[in-house]
Amino acid sequence: MSSSKPPATKTHLTPVEYEGQIAAAAEEDYVLHLYVAGTGPLSSQAVENLNRLCKQHLEGHYQLKVIDIHQQPEAVAEAQLVAAPTLVKMHPPPRRKFIGNLGRSDRILRGITQPARQ
Repeated sequence: MSSSKPPATKTHLTPVEYEGQIAAAAEEDYVLHLYVAGTGPLSSQAVENLNRLCKQHLEGHYQLKVIDIHQQPEAVAEAQLVAAPTLVKMHPPPRRKFIGNLGRSDRILRGITQPARQ
């Protein structure tokens, strides 16, 4: 009995493919929401790291909204958050979430710019 397997999906990019995605990202407009819990060190680091990443790689092609869940507690349920800080890429689809101080800028950038699987 032969089984029909779906084609394998590629999980790692070559350096050329990665640079191509970054170049394509410069043409796309991104809508990002960063949910933080006050002004503590973890929240501050997330804001700094995300601002740096956006300025370096997405300059002129992003909208960033920082939402303090202490001041807007209803945002937790609306965004279905389980932790803070959390970055939510709202647009373009697919919606993706990143939790933590966003210090791994290479992973965050790849997650933001990676197109939807077809």
